[in-house]
Amino acid sequence: MKKIKITFEHKQIEVEENTTYLEISKYSLKKDTALAVKKNNELFPLTARATNDEVIEFIDSSSIEGSKMYKAAIKFILEVALKTVFPTSDIDYLHSVPGGMLGEIEYERVLTKEDISKIKEEMAKIIDENCEFKRYNILKKEAIDFYEATSYYEKAMNVKTCDDIVTIYKLKDHLNYFYVPMPYSTGYIKQFELKYLGQNRLIILYPSNLTEGRLPEYVHHENIINAYYEGKSWLKRLNAPYVADLNNLVANRKMKDFIESCELHFTDEIKKACDKIIRNNDKKFVMIAGPSSSGKTTTTRILGAYLRSKGYDPICLSTDDYFVDREDTPKDEFGAYDFECLNAIDTRQFNEDLMQLLKGKEVNIPTFNFVTGKREYHNHVIKLNENSIILIEGLHSLNDDLTPGIPERYKYKIYLSPFIPLNIDRHNYISTLDLRLIRRIIRDNRTRGYTVSEVIEKWQSVRNGEEKYIFPFTHQADLILNTALPYEIGVLKVYAEPLLLSIDTNSKYYEEARRLLKFLRSFYSITSEYVSKNSILREFIGGANND
Repeated sequence: MKKIKITFEHKQIEVEENTTYLEISKYSLKKDTALAVKKNNELFPLTARATNDEVIEFIDSSSIEGSKMYKAAIKFILEVALKTVFPTSDIDYLHSVPGGMLGEIEYERVLTKEDISKIKEEMAKIIDENCEFKRYNILKKEAIDFYEATSYYEKAMNVKTCDDIVTIYKLKDHLNYFYVPMPYSTGYIKQFELKYLGQNRLIILYPSNLTEGRLPEYVHHENIINAYYEGKSWLKRLNAPYVADLNNLVANRKMKDFIESCELHFTDEIKKACDKIIRNNDKKFVMIAGPSSSGKTTTTRILGAYLRSKGYDPICLSTDDYFVDREDTPKDEFGAYDFECLNAIDTRQFNEDLMQLLKGKEVNIPTFNFVTGKREYHNHVIKLNENSIILIEGLHSLNDDLTPGIPERYKYKIYLSPFIPLNIDRHNYISTLDLRLIRRIIRDNRTRGYTVSEVIEKWQSVRNGEEKYIFPFTHQADLILNTALPYEIGVLKVYAEPLLLSIDTNSKYYEEARRLLKFLRSFYSITSEYVSKNSILREFIGGANND
């Protein structure tokens, strides 16, 4: 039998040709946690076989790809455990929340905490049994027939956008379709937690690349959950809870009206935010924070326009203009500039200017030159009057350490996040992270000339900054604003696909580009001709009135 050399983790071993990566993983430091193998920048299941000398990497939940696989496995295990304990039940996985995901159980009665404990015990049992996730490649028509027979109409519609061969998985006696590969078996899923919210709603916690493979601590985000349900209820009234419904609107040439409805709904939410600010008439500072590509710039501009229409004098400030000079910017553990940390901002000067404004003084506001890396002054002098409201937009706006000199009674805090309450199907939701990444890929390519690989390269650093500097403060927000438009992925697809297809197979981000392309295939393309010039979407695709 031919021998081949496999290199990984700074070592090399010899194995027989056609040895599975599952067997090879026994020699890895990740032998108990490996979920898949990566070679030539592509992901393969552990059941695949090595046929040549090659360099490989075992993937676990501390990586982006492994984190998504771990989450998919947890979802399948929970679904099977639930139907084992309560055979007539089902579960909808609705959306991500910080540290986990939100699920809602469909059953004839409201479950108790004891019921949830039974489900959790069954999950632990399935994991202890080390059950294999069996993979089957079936014809598209067979998959459609299967889902139609099980009354999962939206899954049947989704399969129509897949390749002719569809990969489904079987766990025990249950079959399901997921958008990422499954691990080899349940034994690799070591950690999870269920937090019951009552009314058949629960939060599922799991380790991820952002927690370095550890189970995160649970922090309840009631305001984010409520905002999601409000959006979900609105979409149901429009008869468009799933991507399949959106695709039907495209196919039946009804997208123009739907886009108008989405835009009107978004502006109505901005109006409501404006009214809430006005009712709190002692609030002089509106603190607006949100993660990257959440639409902070456009939302702040629109909010300012509505306040102006009510007779107020909105003054928009960006904390980015108070960056310290480039040479003074702190560096991270890798020696790179850390633009995400609070110390990257000259908080002393920022607070001094705010206090001067509160005293009725004139202040010359700086502008940061991102080309030279210097703060500049161009006689941008402002002064508060009786009707002035300062809108402060920036990464750290919810953190009181940004504005320690401003009394809390003067602040109104708004958190922006683009979470689409439109689901792919009842077991697969649209990731806010994926939406923001696609937005950023398009915007940064258009405005800065960045390649897909360059954007993804920076993405992890951006995400780490958000975990440290935004998400711990979201529960303090007075208001949550959803800045996603349910139709937008169909529009973004037109711009994103050529960029993602251009990524070279030699790029280490080739697999991530392939995953995003597969995700986008679920959506029919939507022309941007019906998108308003004032839409928040224009911040990313271009064509705004101020471009």
